[in-house]
Amino acid sequence: MLRFKRLILSPSSTTPAILSSQLLAHHHNPTVLPPYHLAQRTSARFLDIYQIGNKAAIEKERARLSDEMNRGYFADISELKQHGGKIAMANKVIIPAMAAMKFPALEVNYSDGRSIKLPFSFNNNDVDAHDSAIPKASLLCLSFRASSQVMIDSWSVPFLDAFSDSKNIQLYEVSFIDSWLLSLNPIKRLLLRIMRKSNPDGRKDALQRQIVYSFGDHYYFRKELKILNLLTGYVFLLDKFGRIRWQGFGLAAQEELPSFLSCTSLLLEEK
Repeated sequence: MLRFKRLILSPSSTTPAILSSQLLAHHHNPTVLPPYHLAQRTSARFLDIYQIGNKAAIEKERARLSDEMNRGYFADISELKQHGGKIAMANKVIIPAMAAMKFPALEVNYSDGRSIKLPFSFNNNDVDAHDSAIPKASLLCLSFRASSQVMIDSWSVPFLDAFSDSKNIQLYEVSFIDSWLLSLNPIKRLLLRIMRKSNPDGRKDALQRQIVYSFGDHYYFRKELKILNLLTGYVFLLDKFGRIRWQGFGLAAQEELPSFLSCTSLLLEEK
């Protein structure tokens, strides 16, 4: 038994293949980070800030700790059982430009290691608003757990079918990886290499599904978009200025799809 314990604790006992499989299991298992351990990790970060003596940072971290303790994995599960991830119905009409909120800047990585900043818009990329490189409409599909992929597909597949020939639209599916371990550069590169895909759906249309990954701490990004439940999928339709003009949640209902596609068509007609 003692020899067995030493083998488990030995660094040399973990091969790269085993490590990579553990990393993928870690990312795809929604129960990997229970609220208790999340609070422990946050507390450790809070203590580091406390030692620095930054009073403002301490108060900010206290508020975050309280928020994370009050909202955990089991609350997400409870909501999912109640409504299946449908936390709200999608917009029936397009949000007026003057009332639309900007989508917060987000750095993402392709599986080949390239990084870009989303949304790709006039505001974020220092180009003319009439530049042909700027899409008139962008659909950003956000997934925090692998289990929500079926929800994302219920929106993205009809979107691809309806606008397959359009060159003025972009579609990004963003998978969020919050784990600090998986965000470390050597492991991050390994994970991206494992997940590398070329044209995953095999389509040759003008509109392509672009799969990207965002690593690191997304707490404040989620707060800005009022994202609470991490087990559901979130879909945002943006204009060329990166403003949110429509949004959907969970599985797409049949009655929601016509207005979703109609709102996209209206964005394509905007000057």
